[in-house]
Amino acid sequence: MGLLQYVLVLVVLVVFDLKNAFGSLRSSQSPKSKKHQSYPASRVPVSSQVLGNTLQKASLSQSLDYRGFAQEPLGLQEKQVLQGPVKPLDWRFPTVPEVPSEMAVDFHLRQPVTPSSVAIQCGENRVHVEVQQDLFSNGELIQPSGLTLGGCPVVGLVPGSKVLFFDNELQDCNSVLMMTKDELVYTFTLTYTPEAFAGTPITRAGGAVIGVQCHYQRFQNVSGNALKPTWVPYASTEAGEEVLLFSLKLWVYDWSFERPSNSYFLGDVINVEASVKVYNHVPLRVFVDSCVATQVPDVNALPRYLFIENHGCLVDAKVTASSSRFMPRSQEDKIRFQLEAFMFQGGSSPSIYMTCVLKATLASAPSDALHKSCSFANGWLAADGNHQVCGCCDSTCGPDGGTAASPFGGLQWEGKASLGPVVVQEHKKTLAGLQ
Repeated sequence: MGLLQYVLVLVVLVVFDLKNAFGSLRSSQSPKSKKHQSYPASRVPVSSQVLGNTLQKASLSQSLDYRGFAQEPLGLQEKQVLQGPVKPLDWRFPTVPEVPSEMAVDFHLRQPVTPSSVAIQCGENRVHVEVQQDLFSNGELIQPSGLTLGGCPVVGLVPGSKVLFFDNELQDCNSVLMMTKDELVYTFTLTYTPEAFAGTPITRAGGAVIGVQCHYQRFQNVSGNALKPTWVPYASTEAGEEVLLFSLKLWVYDWSFERPSNSYFLGDVINVEASVKVYNHVPLRVFVDSCVATQVPDVNALPRYLFIENHGCLVDAKVTASSSRFMPRSQEDKIRFQLEAFMFQGGSSPSIYMTCVLKATLASAPSDALHKSCSFANGWLAADGNHQVCGCCDSTCGPDGGTAASPFGGLQWEGKASLGPVVVQEHKKTLAGLQ
């Protein structure tokens, strides 16, 4: 009985020690160390299990610490490097944003109304031709010196009216006689050649060659019948053309959208918008410093017409008595102006190009003599209301004139923009007369 109790106590102690040993192993082993194989308890004597339990636990702990150090010799350094996520670089080179394409608009060139400006009276041996001075019905009076009938000058002006007249023999003025089976036909050529405005190479009247005829029935009395002269118009044109982008664009007559056509009629008003695109920049104000019109893209070609000069003075209205002007400014980075259509006298090309020097200053800077937009209408007026800066337009604006003021902070940007060719068509008319 004493021996049996002794054995039972020994078994209980062994089981208790084994349970504690396995529990310690589970808590101290890493996932890698779990692969470590131990001998089954059945192959170890009971007495050796109890005796070696403590030694086994100590050796396993030392082995695991050694393995961890051997596998991660730079473990401390790696933990310092990977303490938190590294933010990737998101910087890119700046790019100019794409300008959205313009929507298609329903645009039609307005056709002028056909006037009746020439009347013809054929007599027995003379021809009498009357021509309205407003030949093109656009409000512009033609110059008598530019009008001829077969080389014969204007005889005079009908009293109390704006009507020019010719009165010549049928055989005069380089008339051409043609004879048909039933008629005698005298043909004359009425020619208008516009003259340039004094001091400029431009004109705003279209030239024309008009054929007029007197028809006489053979072997019958002379009579006058309606005649439809034929126009032979010659082509005419008009001037109509860090990251900062300067540009010139055409707009329709009411400024509601960009003009999809570059065709005009002589006498039309051309709406032009000068602008500067401000990409990632402080707000700027744009000015048209100067503009020159030429027949070819070369800005130095002759003939040439400087219609904006002296740092923003639109002189066209003063020189030619036109209605050209700057519009009141509505946006700092845009300035609009209107230019009456014109053509170069005797020009060899139907194209006119406009090249402008544009300047931009800080929007916070006030306008001055070097940065202004001035129009002439019974005096010089500024588009922004600061009319005193236009006082130098009749002299010299700038250091030489002694009226210049530097822009606020001395900052300005400058660039060139061009527009053209813009095609200006003459008014095609059917002129009614008598023969």
